[in-house]
Amino acid sequence: MDIKQHIREVPDFPKPGILFYDISTLLMHPGAWQHTVRQMADAIAPHKPDLLAGIESRGFLVSAPLALMLGCGFIMLRKKGKLPGATVRHEYDLEYGSDIIEIQEGAVQPGQKVVLVDDLLATGGTLAAAAELIRKVGGQVPAAACIIELTFLNGRDKLDMPITTLAQYDQ
Repeated sequence: MDIKQHIREVPDFPKPGILFYDISTLLMHPGAWQHTVRQMADAIAPHKPDLLAGIESRGFLVSAPLALMLGCGFIMLRKKGKLPGATVRHEYDLEYGSDIIEIQEGAVQPGQKVVLVDDLLATGGTLAAAAELIRKVGGQVPAAACIIELTFLNGRDKLDMPITTLAQYDQ
């Protein structure tokens, strides 16, 4: 099955000149969604994760069913101020400015293997920051997985772990 047939392209979103790849249409198609989750699970399982870390917010949609299927835990990596209780944060640079990603304190135990999961790999900045945050709290990051990769942005180059993507776009 070609999952690209179930990913909608939305021009000029969220601003003019951007082509947005929308997984909402993939989520609406039970067969395509099940196929996607199975492919992601097959790619992640060999890494034997203790936890899957979903990156806000569409990464939650992907990682929660994967964690259930793989029999491992699920944690959320969120933007500043979105998680209750004590958090650990990591500030990282964007093309224009900076951002902060957080994890709940104690969510990762030292030495746990945490696979990062998101819907899309673009520039790689957020995934690289997520890996740094997981390592900061003592976790290991053996791999990452995304549904979509925008290969023309060379996001893989910023990552120091293997990454699996299911649908690649060259423009």
